[in-house]
Amino acid sequence: MQKSAKRLVVCVANEGNEESLVRHRIYVQIPDAEGAKHGMVRVIDEDDEDYLFPESFFVPLDLSNAASKLLGPAGVGLVGPIGSR
Repeated sequence: MQKSAKRLVVCVANEGNEESLVRHRIYVQIPDAEGAKHGMVRVIDEDDEDYLFPESFFVPLDLSNAASKLLGPAGVGLVGPIGSR
C-alpha cells in the first residue's frame, strides 16, 4: 500500500481546542489511516506536535498546479503550522 502524501488543510472550527488550533490558519495534515477510520485527521498543531482532531475542523487546501510547483510538496521544510514562524 502506498503512503499518502502530506497535504495542506485550513482550520474552519476549533471548538474545545482553541489553544491548539487557530481558525483560518493553514496546517500540515499527516497521513493517519487509523485516525481516518474514526473521522479524525492528524495535523501539526500550535505546539508543533501532531495530534488527531475531528475531520470536520478542516477543509483541504487545493493549490493550483503552478502554486504546487513553486511551493513543492506540502510539509517540505515546514515544522508546525504554516504562518506560526
